[in-house]
Amino acid sequence: MTSNTPEYADVQALDTFPKVLAYNARHWPDEIAMREKEFGIWQEFTWKDYNDRVKWMTLGLRDMGIKPGDVVGLIGENRPEWVWGEVAAHGLRAMSVGLYQDSLHDEVAYLITYSGARVLIAEDEEQCDKLIELTDQIPTVEYIVYCDPRGLRKYDDPRLMDIEKLYELGRSIEAKDPGAYDAMVADTRGDECAILCTTSGTTSKPKMAMLNSGDFLDHCAAYLRADPKYPGDDYVSVLPLPWIMEQVYVVGQSLISRQIVNFVEEQETMMADLREIGPNFVLLAPRVWESIAADVRARMMDSTLFKQKMYDFGMSLARTALDAGGHSKFADVILMNALKDRLGFSNLRSAATGGAAMGPETFKFFHAMGVPLRQLYGQTELCGAYTIHQPDDIDFDTVGKAFDNSEIRVINADENGVGEIVARTSGMFTSYYKNQASYDEDVRDGWMHTGDAGYFKEDNKHLVVIDRLKDLAETSTGVRYSPQFIENKLKFSPFIAEAVILGKGLPFLSTMICIRYSIMAKWAEQRGIAFTNYTNLSAQPQVYDMIVDEIRQVNETLPEAQRIKRFLLLYKELDADDGELTRTRKVRRSVVAEKYADIIDAVYAGNDKVDIDTMITFQDGSKTRIQTSVKVIDLDANNAAKTASKAAE
Repeated sequence: MTSNTPEYADVQALDTFPKVLAYNARHWPDEIAMREKEFGIWQEFTWKDYNDRVKWMTLGLRDMGIKPGDVVGLIGENRPEWVWGEVAAHGLRAMSVGLYQDSLHDEVAYLITYSGARVLIAEDEEQCDKLIELTDQIPTVEYIVYCDPRGLRKYDDPRLMDIEKLYELGRSIEAKDPGAYDAMVADTRGDECAILCTTSGTTSKPKMAMLNSGDFLDHCAAYLRADPKYPGDDYVSVLPLPWIMEQVYVVGQSLISRQIVNFVEEQETMMADLREIGPNFVLLAPRVWESIAADVRARMMDSTLFKQKMYDFGMSLARTALDAGGHSKFADVILMNALKDRLGFSNLRSAATGGAAMGPETFKFFHAMGVPLRQLYGQTELCGAYTIHQPDDIDFDTVGKAFDNSEIRVINADENGVGEIVARTSGMFTSYYKNQASYDEDVRDGWMHTGDAGYFKEDNKHLVVIDRLKDLAETSTGVRYSPQFIENKLKFSPFIAEAVILGKGLPFLSTMICIRYSIMAKWAEQRGIAFTNYTNLSAQPQVYDMIVDEIRQVNETLPEAQRIKRFLLLYKELDADDGELTRTRKVRRSVVAEKYADIIDAVYAGNDKVDIDTMITFQDGSKTRIQTSVKVIDLDANNAAKTASKAAE
């Protein structure tokens, strides 16, 4: 079903998630609401199935003593049970809090204890093990409901409960009192907090934004007016459900527009599963889009010379047409249609990226391919995105225009119009959970102070986001620069996974680079370069030579004063488990600056290498010692011979 004006649920009357769900189940009981791939087969769930599972969970949890105002935690991969558990919490007039499934023990303990969660809905044995190990640190937890029973029958912890038993409990209550759940749904209120959504925590422990369901749904409806979805449209859920934007799509928009949410079998099968579904809309983080673009270019290295020539020719036609404001149908025929089909993008009417900045080069790459990619901008506190490009108004340097329920201002602007972005939306949070002081600091006169620097283009509607205000930097010689802007240019290279620009208060810019191991390893194997692991590969002279070329290409696009003068290849990947990245893959610059202080000092001291002797802790708690020397390469044009000789040592 497609039309220009899709019929959506009335979120003014149906102002809570259980109300919209019950409405859909009554009117379209047999329509598909969700699919989950399990053991290679797509399992389908109708709106009636969805509503029934939520009903049984709600009744069962109430019988277990969960009451209004309590907190229900959810942890695990994206699964239907995750969503059902969240909506069931709202049916109880309780609050839900999502925990990233790869969070370390201390992160999980902090969020559970701080929120006071009484029940946890956990995916499988791995998550249950984590919770059981934390028993003494999470005293508020009374129940752990697990969804996958494999490996759990040997446990005798009294808090553990199979989700099937919870359903059974709910069904028995429904049999005795058929109207109980309907009465509970009618009693839910849109002006009450439903979601505790964790912030990214780039500078400290994450806070929990309190979001009311009525405001949340109203904001989702505004988003749908800016970027319509239709009943029966397919969406593939791959980004973590605790993240605000996945909440918007999987919970809010799917309920309002009745698009089908598809859950992949494993993260490793994501691209294959996505191709099987052929979604109409997809949201991927910038890191994922960058990885896909890098993988496409890397695969071309494995192709025949003829295919490489055809790829270059087709991409050249497409980029030329794009730069002229058009589209090359000939490029579609010889390259792009097959490429989109290979990636699962053939049916896309809309695609989005958000959560962090994306470089214009990556953006243009996908538009040249014919992927209708749009940039989003927002914050957890404002219910996620509140700007987007319109299909006929794409500006690669901006994040688009505000939704019709949102207002944006730039305050304290300098002579170039650059200042702090402040905003407000109808979906705006009401406070930080148990942290009114932080709310009062971030929200003044009803406006959320984002801490981001930006400006409006000449039309005063397209917003340009530069970087975090605190991250905008100046060298000791007075050169102002945005680290994020330069980093995004570097990461367009298929060989560079992460880059951290250095130079604040220092005489020139330099960078620490993490290679993209999967692609660089393939490149090295093709050339017969022997290596054993990431650390060893990143130290290879040929790898350094390759990265020198990549950085010099970026330097040519930058003003002389902002060019990178020195660099090194880091001996490990930056990792959220080490605190170097947030769970949404944003760099924690203060952590990186502190952790790698010795390396940074060596770069600016003029050293040509840094000796490393450190311990790395893996997610399972195991440790390994790394002893190596990291080369520091000088990129000054007049030192090219010196650079080559160092790399060959």
